[in-house]
Amino acid sequence: MSPEPTPYIVRLNAHTFPMIAEERHVLAALSHRLVEVEGATDDEALAVCRDADAVMIISAYLRASVIRQLTRCRIISRIGTGVDKIAVDEATRKGIIVNNLPDVFTEEVADHTLALLLAAARQIKFFDLTMRQGHRPDDFAGLHRLCAQTAGIIGFGRIGRAVARRCQGFGLRVLACDPCLTPELATRENVTPADLATVLAESDYVCLLCPLLPTTRSMLAMPQFKQMKPTAALVNTGRGELVNEDDLAEALRTGIIRHAALDVFGMVNVFDAEGFPTDHPLFKLDNVLLSPHVAAGSHEGTVDSRCRGAQAVVDVLTGKWPEHPVDPDVKPWFSLAG
Repeated sequence: MSPEPTPYIVRLNAHTFPMIAEERHVLAALSHRLVEVEGATDDEALAVCRDADAVMIISAYLRASVIRQLTRCRIISRIGTGVDKIAVDEATRKGIIVNNLPDVFTEEVADHTLALLLAAARQIKFFDLTMRQGHRPDDFAGLHRLCAQTAGIIGFGRIGRAVARRCQGFGLRVLACDPCLTPELATRENVTPADLATVLAESDYVCLLCPLLPTTRSMLAMPQFKQMKPTAALVNTGRGELVNEDDLAEALRTGIIRHAALDVFGMVNVFDAEGFPTDHPLFKLDNVLLSPHVAAGSHEGTVDSRCRGAQAVVDVLTGKWPEHPVDPDVKPWFSLAG
């Protein structure tokens, strides 16, 4: 009779996002061995995850072809919010719990979204460039009081609501577009419910904050950009794949819309340790402000997410439900209390 395999936990993205002491401290409650790898390819991920009891993941993919071959896994702990890189349906089918942290970076992403919106409103990039050239523009026709403008928020979850409250602090009128938005929530948050067409037509700043789903992938392309005001700005801190980036570049180049401020991208992997190409047309446009997927970044957010992601693993491997199972109806293949 072969001996029982030594229990172990896999921590993916160990090179791009190395483990921190607080994360290790939480996992020290278990006797499991810890395996730290990047998991940049399906083959690499499968090689280490196949017999793992738990997998912790930040930005790597766990596709169905990998999850299907996991033999002992009880939990996939997403150290973050979005689960579009994890084949949740396949995990659910196998009775593996997928846990995420839907509230962990709300404040950071909301702050960064507003920072990008304000930079677009006050044309910070343009004025920085002119200052460095020794000039001061004397035409402010493109600048407007925020209290005279409208922000449209597409996706009204935790982050969308936090962005709305920040926008209201600057006097912006706020439109909110979300299929789950109820009249009661709209009243409580002091926003005006609107469909996508209305948000595009009336907003001076369109903020993308919805999850990446089959129904939202490439939801903004040239037909949608043509519905926007030519003076409008797009702010995307949701997912890069929500936008057709080739169409966006063309819309910006030809003046269909005025500006874009982007923190997320589909055309490059900003987490690549070797760097990423910058030859996409968006990189060549002066009316685009770019930040490399750092909206969630903060010291506090890092410590909080790592500790809570590790705690979810400890909970499941000691027989308890984690805090935020993505599919609460999952039927684990193993026993849990409660």
